[in-house]
Amino acid sequence: MALLRLLSMFFLTITTTKKKQEQEKEDIKVNEKVRKYDISLYKRGDLLEVPRTLFTHFGIYLGNDRVAHLIPDILPVFSSNQNTIGTMVTNLRLILGAIAKAASVRVDSVEDFAYGGDILINPMDKVCSRPPYDGEEVARRAEKLMGPVDYSLLWYNCEHYVMYCRYGTVMSFQTFQFCKGVRKIFCSKRFSFVSALIGVAIMVSLQTDPLYTLLLTFFISFHIWMAS
Repeated sequence: MALLRLLSMFFLTITTTKKKQEQEKEDIKVNEKVRKYDISLYKRGDLLEVPRTLFTHFGIYLGNDRVAHLIPDILPVFSSNQNTIGTMVTNLRLILGAIAKAASVRVDSVEDFAYGGDILINPMDKVCSRPPYDGEEVARRAEKLMGPVDYSLLWYNCEHYVMYCRYGTVMSFQTFQFCKGVRKIFCSKRFSFVSALIGVAIMVSLQTDPLYTLLLTFFISFHIWMAS
């Protein structure tokens, strides 16, 4: 009997120690998150900028750990479950949403919005020629546009949204730089030469295999769709 009590105390001690260690690890993780995203630094109406894989993402801070941002998401096309849709938008959901032009202005926590990236506060104040609105007016504009939107990768994305909310102008420096880069490529003499060679190759190939015609049609149609 004494042996059973001793073993019970032994296992109870081990279990308690493991729980304490797990709790300590969880507390450390929470503290790290707090240190990385100190929401006391953000004011209502601040424009938040964060690098997210292949692009820079933007949002408007509403207060109480809430960020309004325009983001593509394919999930609402296939599901009406708000709990599922409300989870953090992954890169896959985002990319598929951009292709399908399915997007909305939604509210997420600072952590979900940042997606692990570093956050810059009001960086556009140094770039935009227009002065920012009062923080409350910025937040009011951001909240007014909540819900589904007509998304376009080039003509209406997350940067257009925050620029309108904070400065009253619908523009995107990312889009401008992208179009500038594309113009340099497609308007260069080198590309003219390459495109001529491609055209000759396609004409020769059409005599034996129509697959190239199909691929060319898809390529052109896809890019016109994405740029519309």
